[in-house]
Amino acid sequence: MSDRVAAVDCGTNSIRLLIADLVDGQLVEVDRRMTIVRLGQGVDATGAFAPEALTRVFTACSDFASVIRSRGVSRIRFVATSAARDVSNRDAFFAGVEERLGVRPEIITGREEAELSFRGATTSLDLPAPYLVADIGGGSTELVLGSADGLIAAQSLDIGSVRLTERHVTTDPTSDAELAAVVEDIDALLDSTTVPLADTRTLIAVAGTATTVAAVALGLPEYDRNAVHHAYLTTADVGRTTAWLTTSTRAERSAVPSIHPGRVDVIGAGALILQRLTDQLPIDALTVSEHDILDGVAWSLVRGEP
Repeated sequence: MSDRVAAVDCGTNSIRLLIADLVDGQLVEVDRRMTIVRLGQGVDATGAFAPEALTRVFTACSDFASVIRSRGVSRIRFVATSAARDVSNRDAFFAGVEERLGVRPEIITGREEAELSFRGATTSLDLPAPYLVADIGGGSTELVLGSADGLIAAQSLDIGSVRLTERHVTTDPTSDAELAAVVEDIDALLDSTTVPLADTRTLIAVAGTATTVAAVALGLPEYDRNAVHHAYLTTADVGRTTAWLTTSTRAERSAVPSIHPGRVDVIGAGALILQRLTDQLPIDALTVSEHDILDGVAWSLVRGEP
């Protein structure tokens, strides 16, 4: 099928694949999957990808390549985000991905990441604008404010669930002092953002941290994309869920089926980013979306856009 595309997004914590068709002007999902690879393991401290992290990524790429071949994809785009921007050994990453998928990764900027996330989350959305799309990743958080007429402001902040956990968290459960250090880092960057947060009318939270917080807040017996997509959470829901995620033990979080095992140790820091952000906004609720940068990349392919 000539309009079938494959988008791959490799972040600090996970690598994801979306295969989609363009049908009557709409993006129709054919296959979507995610693997936790923790590419950003140790990057904040060493400035390089760990060999075992690269192995996990390459294994996932081989699996994705098989799916892509079986689905008859015509075009592929592979984007890599925060963890891959400044590492010393990214040539090894490039070569390993290209060998398996036949396409060279694009290391996109924080601005590009924000724009793709915004496009993926807001296309066909009917809620009051301006929208603030918050993409909380493992290594960075993208904030982008805009409407159907275009972007107003966007910024990439160096706060993410993996980065903050590796930097500050060593105890189980997390100590008050460690939580305070995480909050201090989050607030310092949120206070300095150039995005006019006060103009927000609708907050759309995307990516694994937000969807996991939603699944826990909703009390889902297992992770359910359909239940999470466009879930409506009050700021009180976010605060209550974050309080539990940041004070529970690793074993307690592991016992919750809706939390992916690869997020158990970092979800507390990610949830804190979401909660501290909502505290600064003139809203009392938010919408969680399963559509994010991955969908934005797919749209760029079917529209022939960069």
